Amino acid sequence: MSYVVVARYRTNPDAQDEVLALLDDMVRYSTAEPGCRGYRVHQGIEDPRVVVLYEEYDAEADFTAHCASDYFRNIVLGKVVPLLESRDVARLSPRAGA
Repeated sequence: MSYVVVARYRTNPDAQDEVLALLDDMVRYSTAEPGCRGYRVHQGIEDPRVVVLYEEYDAEADFTAHCASDYFRNIVLGKVVPLLESRDVARLSPRAGA
């Protein structure tokens, strides 16, 4: 079983390149974490200001540890979030029997 997080960002106008560069750093840090199975960044084709993160962890506790890290607080909360028009985060688990 795994714990999945899907985050959908819409950047401020002309901020997508800066956000994507910051998220490149997050990929490096996050994929080195224990319990992180994957951390992928996607950019919208029709609207390049849309950025979607797909994160997969062994357990919810691994995601909680990720959010408590210095680099998450510094990069995501301190630098990325101020460059966003909107941010929606969904936490997901596999459906039983699927």
